[in-house]
Amino acid sequence: MLNSIISFSIRNKLIIGVLTLGLIGFGGYSLTQLPIDAVPDITNNQVLVITSVPSLGATDIERLITFPIEQVNSNLPGLIEIRSFSRFGLSLVTIVFDDKTDVYWARQQITERLQIVKDELPKGLGVPVLAPVTTGLGEIYQYVVKAKKGYEAQYDITELRTIQDWIVRRQLLTVPGVADVSSFGGKLKQYEIAVDPNKLKSYDITINDVFTALETNNQNTGGAYIEKQSTVLYIRSEGLIGSLEDINSIAVKNTANGTPLYIKDVAEVRLGSAIRYGAMTYNGEGEVAGAVVMMLKGANSNEVINDVKERIAQIRKILPEGVDVEAFLDRTKMVNNAISTVSTNLMEGALIVVFVLVLFLGNLRAGILVASVIPLSMLFAVIMMNQFGVSGNLMSLGALDFGLIVDGAVIIVEAIMHHLAFGTQFGSMTKLNQTEMDEEVKNSAGKMMNSAVFGQIIILIVYLPILTLQGIEGKMFKPMAQTVAFALIGAFILSLTYIPMMSSVFLSKKTKHKKNISDKMMEKIERVYQHLLKKVLAFPKLIVASAVSLLVIALITLASLGGEFIPALEEGDFAVDTRVLTGSNLSVSIDATLKGEKLLLERFPEVIKVVGKIGSGEVPTDPMPIEASDMMVILKNKKEWTSATTFNELAEKMGKALEEIPGVTFGFQYPVQMRFNELMTGARQDVVCKIFGENLDTLAYYAQKLGNIANTVEGSANLYVEAVGGMPQIIVSYNRSAIAQYGLNISDINRIINVAFAGQSTGLIYENERRFDLVVRMSGEQRKGLSDVQNLLIPTPRGDQIPLYQLAHVEITEGPNQIQREDAKRRIIIGFNVRGRDVQSIVNELQQKVENQINFPPGYYATYGGAFENLNAAKQRLSIAVPVSLLLIFVMLYFAFNSIKHGLLIYSAIPLSAIGGIFALALRGMPFSISAGVGFIALFGVAVLNGIVLVAEFNRLKAAGDLDIKNIVLSGTKVRLRPVLMTALVASLDFYLWPSVMVRVQRYNDRWPP
Repeated sequence: MLNSIISFSIRNKLIIGVLTLGLIGFGGYSLTQLPIDAVPDITNNQVLVITSVPSLGATDIERLITFPIEQVNSNLPGLIEIRSFSRFGLSLVTIVFDDKTDVYWARQQITERLQIVKDELPKGLGVPVLAPVTTGLGEIYQYVVKAKKGYEAQYDITELRTIQDWIVRRQLLTVPGVADVSSFGGKLKQYEIAVDPNKLKSYDITINDVFTALETNNQNTGGAYIEKQSTVLYIRSEGLIGSLEDINSIAVKNTANGTPLYIKDVAEVRLGSAIRYGAMTYNGEGEVAGAVVMMLKGANSNEVINDVKERIAQIRKILPEGVDVEAFLDRTKMVNNAISTVSTNLMEGALIVVFVLVLFLGNLRAGILVASVIPLSMLFAVIMMNQFGVSGNLMSLGALDFGLIVDGAVIIVEAIMHHLAFGTQFGSMTKLNQTEMDEEVKNSAGKMMNSAVFGQIIILIVYLPILTLQGIEGKMFKPMAQTVAFALIGAFILSLTYIPMMSSVFLSKKTKHKKNISDKMMEKIERVYQHLLKKVLAFPKLIVASAVSLLVIALITLASLGGEFIPALEEGDFAVDTRVLTGSNLSVSIDATLKGEKLLLERFPEVIKVVGKIGSGEVPTDPMPIEASDMMVILKNKKEWTSATTFNELAEKMGKALEEIPGVTFGFQYPVQMRFNELMTGARQDVVCKIFGENLDTLAYYAQKLGNIANTVEGSANLYVEAVGGMPQIIVSYNRSAIAQYGLNISDINRIINVAFAGQSTGLIYENERRFDLVVRMSGEQRKGLSDVQNLLIPTPRGDQIPLYQLAHVEITEGPNQIQREDAKRRIIIGFNVRGRDVQSIVNELQQKVENQINFPPGYYATYGGAFENLNAAKQRLSIAVPVSLLLIFVMLYFAFNSIKHGLLIYSAIPLSAIGGIFALALRGMPFSISAGVGFIALFGVAVLNGIVLVAEFNRLKAAGDLDIKNIVLSGTKVRLRPVLMTALVASLDFYLWPSVMVRVQRYNDRWPP
């Protein structure tokens, strides 16, 4: 059948040519439709439920909101795990599904469950909402809204935030592919009624009276219409508040003499701002307003970014004079770098193929012909990627091994060239006509097609284990395996059709030629090789014993290498996790971040800019507390550095300089590595230890002990122990007897406390299309200390007012800062980064020390996650998939040669081929990683392919009548040395691009924040 296809292709050159042009045309169109991104999005299939409740502490958030939401969603189909995060004012529940579950179906199911549980949640305190349909790496564009030079005094951060919310954000939300725009920093404008409690008491009114007056004096209505002759007049009242003067003129009540008591008599009416849980600083210049543009899950990031940038250009034209929008993190550069890397990789692969073929064959035409298979097979792969939903990124496109793809074409073209140059059937002929050339190509290609086909099928099989990977490791490596498979299928079809057709047309038809440089080079190589091979064949037992010994030593070496999930490669920028003391206010965090930014900019010329994101944004998908911030340190190209030569050295020097800022801790990490860790485990560190239990104090105690042990492990750095306690709180403990004596109830007192200090909205004030909350709260001067809470006046049914301390015990105590849960159990996190050592050996040492030094009480236990967890998951799956794949290879070898002996002979090359790779890892001091595993898998394919070529030649010589085994080996290896060297060099040299791709996978994310 294969020979028939080859014969058809050679006879019908026009049809094959037209089909090839069709492949180029359709492939080119598919290339424009291919979703392009920088790296694979490893985010699992998750839905976030966010509930903002500014008036509740962490314990109440967990008990009243987080736990009910967890429970009602605990049995959803396709559910993998539920993680939750409870902090003062915020509940964040992450519900993770398997990849088969449709995210929109999952959101619908969760929405229905939330309707069921809504009656259990506190009324009027917070409504659970679903986060936008985006992913962990969906933050594609970030910008600041700031005043231009000379206009700083005209626009404060409240006005900048208003411009961001009502001009910039509204315009960006209409861009296709944008899931949401999360405002960050600035102050959210409110109309504030700052009540003076002393004036309330003097006029014998309560804060409830103020609240009621505002609610009943801020509304519109209508009276339908009246008929007047032949027309109608519609009736509409305008009673909505429109200005500060309107608020001041609202009467709370009338005094005894009938004089109205206005809002302005008991409160200061002013423009204020909402309580802030986040801020943004820029380049050490101070606070700014800004936002994060989040891309819809599954959208084409390249198209969305371009559309966002076009819309930003339009928005700039309608902004108020003196205001500008400036992007500081733009994923366009990453995507462009990805495209550039793929293009470079394609060019390098083609040049390697041309170079090797020209070097060994001395024929430029043959090199160009084989190299042309690379772009054609790539176009076929792009068509298939679009059909199967595989996006184009550095992993899927940039890591293609073109040597493996063109091996089949190399074998066929080399065979044709060999027959033309050394064939004896041509006699005195010096040049073939087209018919004779067609026949020669058909015969030569037909003889080698069997080896080429089985070689390519086996290469496909060796990639099957990668396709079995699941979870994070699957999302990272499966796109590459899928693309390789598509490209191999394309190359296989081209080898059957395009290569024979073009060989008969494009290759030289001369049958005799003088020895060129390539022939002379091969003669020398063959002479040396044959000489060594003859000596080796004289000691077969010694050679076999040596090979087996080397294999055993290699396996022992491999066991001592340690392991890691993905190499921790340099990204180009730093993400500095900055933390002040737990319980510090936002001003302290802002001040610390600004000091750090200025210090880095002044002392290190390598720094281009520093951006600080403090706390959480409007959409808190990354719920940092206000005492934590991310400083994104954008660096120049490494060639321009003067302070250090390596990233570790620069991080160490920067960390030492930042120690001058008291009360602040700084942890250096790479941005994408930190973000990947966070997506994988919910924490940012390379290694994450989780202690599960019930009591927060007990969890904190054992977390500190485990953290101390982790500090003793060599290679651990930037230790982080989650602070679950230490949050200073004013606790109001009610005296129920006293409350009953005054005829009060707790709900009324709670409302007074909430309105006075947190503030409650009494409605909205409209400024054309813009709307702002009208909030009543105690004046700032009355919200500064413990005594202000103790002396808060509570109205009684008898008409008098009593201070809160007569109804409750009010004191300052330390309470929970945050509570994290996983699979319905409380947990605490201890994390650290890895420096100069592999993850597996560090975790093994830590586990051993913990077992020897810590005895957990009943119900408490520790788990170890992060990159280590993904490494183990990948190894477990590969431990099953790789043997199955190897078994399939043996079956294919048996079918190829119909001999178990021949199959085992070729099969022996698989473990022996790994010896050099293992020793290379050891010499470079590199641990075994999944990336290295992918390299070994490709290596096995090359080894098997070369074995097939050699054994097929041995069988041909034997069938020709040569029965001397030694002579068969010497003759066969001499004849096939050239194609074996070519396929091995093309594949191995091209696979050299893989480490550079892995570097680029990390480095070209250096413009992307955590």
